[in-house]
Amino acid sequence: MSTLFSRIGRRRTAQVAVAGAVVLGLLLWWLLPLGEKPPSGTITFSTGTRAGVYQKYGELLRAELRKDMPGLDVRLMTSAGSQENVERVASGKADFTIAAADAVETYKLAGSPGADKLRGVTRLYDDYVQLVVPSDSDIQSVADLRGKRVAIGLPDSGVRLIATRLLKAVGIDPEQDITPSADGIDTGPGRLGDELDAFFWSGGVPTDGLKQIAKTSAFRFVPIGDDLVTKLHESGGATRYYRTTNMPESAYPTVQNGAVVPTMAVSNLLVTRADVDPRLTEWLTRTVLDSRDGIGAHVHSAQLVDLRTAIYTDPLELHDGARRYYRSVKP
Repeated sequence: MSTLFSRIGRRRTAQVAVAGAVVLGLLLWWLLPLGEKPPSGTITFSTGTRAGVYQKYGELLRAELRKDMPGLDVRLMTSAGSQENVERVASGKADFTIAAADAVETYKLAGSPGADKLRGVTRLYDDYVQLVVPSDSDIQSVADLRGKRVAIGLPDSGVRLIATRLLKAVGIDPEQDITPSADGIDTGPGRLGDELDAFFWSGGVPTDGLKQIAKTSAFRFVPIGDDLVTKLHESGGATRYYRTTNMPESAYPTVQNGAVVPTMAVSNLLVTRADVDPRLTEWLTRTVLDSRDGIGAHVHSAQLVDLRTAIYTDPLELHDGARRYYRSVKP
């Protein structure tokens, strides 16, 4: 009799194991696109300066991609910023990148090589223009920068595009009417006061490079009003991607003291090329959306990534793989 019960017990155990395996298989099939094995291989992701949000976001996204696609080797490349990022993807030097919409449009309007191959993956978060001066500075507006020592960003950065346009909008020649320097967020903050009277930065908030100096240095933000944004819009072209906004009081609490800062913003896009594998792009898009909260815990601006707005990648049409993902999750 004991042998019979033992035999029945083993049979039931085997049945439970088989049933568990079936359930697990169905669960994996449901979670993974089309039940496929994760893509593998090597991709290059162009980020930004080491103290900027692009680089931090790229590092965190790489960690998330490693969980979803263990066989995918993601290589990060630092860069000057949006302008260099767009050129790298268009030319095939990188497969994916983050770039501000105005830099993408500028590249397209110039008819630069490979512009027609650029595709959007998702709209990410907004960059806020941050014009930083010492707290005791007499600079109250962009027009007050005349004759000052001003960091306008690295030559191939999105900051350089924006700073140059803002200066010209108030009648300042960036080469003649100021003493320009090519500092970015990695070097500009440390030179403020002794060697620089002001520096421009455009990035998600808060940016680590500014958070760090906020602990030891006294600085403030110069407001950029809607009248100046209107002037930019009048010049046409890529300036249509700029919009007026307020930098939230929570961005740099010890600096803003509970006050918002009038400024302008521009959307960031995750960019790739038309010839990049659609299946890989579909998986990557899924990871970007699914990891929003995890990445957002470390990069506050990433919390704003949203499925409802992600598909709006103007001025780029969606990549086929990204479109496939959005269709799969459409209610």
